[in-house]
Amino acid sequence: MILDKKRILLVDDDEDLLKLLAMRLTGNGYDVSLAQSGEEALALLPVIRPQLVITDLRMEGMDGLALFDAIRKSNTSLPVIILTAHGSIPDAVDATKRGVFTFLTKPINSRELLREVEKALSLSPGGGGDLPGQEWRREIITQSPLVEDLLRKALLAAASNSSVLIRGESGTGKELLARAIHRASARAAQPFVAVNCGAIPDSLLESELFGHVKGAFTGADRNHAGLFRSADGGTLFLDEIGDMPLALQVKLLRVLQEKQVRAIGSALATSINVRIISATHRVLEDEIKEGNFREDLYYRLNVVSLELPTLAERREDIPLLANHFLHKVTSETGKKVGGISPEAMEVLISASWPGNIRQLGNVVEQAVALSTSHLISADLIHNAIRETPEDIPSFADARRQFEQEYLVQLLKITNGNVSQAARLAKRNRTEFYKLLNRHHIVPTLFK
Repeated sequence: MILDKKRILLVDDDEDLLKLLAMRLTGNGYDVSLAQSGEEALALLPVIRPQLVITDLRMEGMDGLALFDAIRKSNTSLPVIILTAHGSIPDAVDATKRGVFTFLTKPINSRELLREVEKALSLSPGGGGDLPGQEWRREIITQSPLVEDLLRKALLAAASNSSVLIRGESGTGKELLARAIHRASARAAQPFVAVNCGAIPDSLLESELFGHVKGAFTGADRNHAGLFRSADGGTLFLDEIGDMPLALQVKLLRVLQEKQVRAIGSALATSINVRIISATHRVLEDEIKEGNFREDLYYRLNVVSLELPTLAERREDIPLLANHFLHKVTSETGKKVGGISPEAMEVLISASWPGNIRQLGNVVEQAVALSTSHLISADLIHNAIRETPEDIPSFADARRQFEQEYLVQLLKITNGNVSQAARLAKRNRTEFYKLLNRHHIVPTLFK
């Protein structure tokens, strides 16, 4: 199999030097794109998604360091090489301390350039070319630069044995990303075991994770190995880790520290070799402040942090995903639906998608089930989206809505008599008027 060429973005406002470097790199088999300013380079990044950026330090407008800082804000794993004149070496040395891969002084030595490029690409996600065909990420359907950048970081994380915390709203595909990391890791041939910590009752979760021996408690009529031992040598995915009860968090922390698990009812501990990937839709930092999540466990789990974007943040993926779900549903059901009409696709692309990819899949499935023509119409999509559950309002929104409805009801009962309504609400008249003003309610309309 022929591997894709490594992509390099060259940035320099010296057109002659830019062409010369491009010739050297292209002649050695690299796919090279050119930019004559830092601003142009930033615009190209999400389009070409390079595996390495080589930029001059001194440029008009955005210089090489400013470009590096801008790249780091969106992609911490993309290596950057800076080219500099001798007089700028102190700045370049400072840049390497800030995370620049290396700097090269002009005039550029071709052998040194190629040597450093090879080193940088070996560290760039996918740069080593050891995963041809992208089999590890086969379940993640995307053309979004946001997701592609995330996958680069995921590939780097997979090469280590560090714990990974995946953040993201419900329905964004956290388990798919966890499986991809497992497939890209050295543990790929070993088990991947997933458990949803919020879906199992607290009383059973400890037994599910750590196992139990026969007779350990009522109903324990046989030995149970537990998920940690089932995942030995592989990966254990702890979904919705933020829902784990505090008492169990203490026991999980001990297992992670000691790398040993003790089944309920047993005096013997068993050594384990498990890589932990966890996921949550909660903001764990807030949970720590509220006393719902242990800070020491958080740091054990959050060695590498990856955040999945919402579907609304990756709208360019909606046509790909919708057609994927359409093919999947029609293959499973045998129903003859050939596609999604352009008008229906426009509705899908512009929808808010509070339920993210999971909601999109449900909408397409419902539209296929109710379709009586070869193409799914916009009306079917409208109806399917309208029938999906609405977002649960925030506490503040719910309280505001309740107050408004409550005040309106009181004024209806009292025919707009503010004094009587205030007495029913057990509030003084002045305070009651403030409430009415806050909700823009005019009492005279109820007389």
